[in-house]
Amino acid sequence: MAVKNAFYAQSGGVTAVINASACGVLQTARQHPEEIGKVYAGRNGIIGALTEDLIDTSVESEDAIGALKNTPGAAFGSCRYKLGSIHEHRAQYERLIEVFQAHDIAFFFYNGGGDSLDTAYKVSQMGAGVGYPVACIGIPKTIDNDLPITDCSPGFGSAAKYIATSVREAAFDLAAMSRTSTQVFVLEVMGRHAGWTTAACALAAEREGEAPHILLLPEVVFDEARFLAKVKEATERYGQCVIAVSEGVKGPDGEFLSASGLRTPSATHS
Repeated sequence: MAVKNAFYAQSGGVTAVINASACGVLQTARQHPEEIGKVYAGRNGIIGALTEDLIDTSVESEDAIGALKNTPGAAFGSCRYKLGSIHEHRAQYERLIEVFQAHDIAFFFYNGGGDSLDTAYKVSQMGAGVGYPVACIGIPKTIDNDLPITDCSPGFGSAAKYIATSVREAAFDLAAMSRTSTQVFVLEVMGRHAGWTTAACALAAEREGEAPHILLLPEVVFDEARFLAKVKEATERYGQCVIAVSEGVKGPDGEFLSASGLRTPSATHS
């Protein structure tokens, strides 16, 4: 088998471990010089391929590659850029294949969430369709932990720890002021269609009665009457109520509550 080059790119919201995944890809590729030559990283995700803005990682030392495990952010730059269907945006896919051919790239590693893995699949289809097959491998990253056939996305663990810690800290602040001030605290949590991250807020409670007292998941239709009853019950029983709500919670009509247009009234000062 002839030695071919690889392309790696980061995509979507940055997680605490996305650079560790990059490290894994680059180190593993270097262990197989009989199959993979250079690994090019796209600057700002798939955009780096479309604009042919590639970073040659082969010039970096082993120490530099290893340091990615402890590097925050997205070392090569990420993006939120979803490729449309091959039928409607064929020119973009043809451009990708053109760049891959120019740099002898036969492996594509895309590190991201659901949309990114969908892009990898479409590029694979396009390559096969034009007679330039590309091995496309999706590397899970999303904090939502909702990728099919994935037991645990690497981005979920750190997000779960962070959000649970945030809930616990906010609860301590609320408890300190609840007798004379605010008794209800609401934390909006990422997760438009999956409630994994919101559910992780429950890790903040070490015993019964500790925050969070209410979790609102996108998989469960919001019931206003039941919700208000639960808030009243918590404030009467514990003197406070901490609520973690997913950004994707929907009402009975199927619409996102966040799209209702309601806003908290501004405080008035005398």
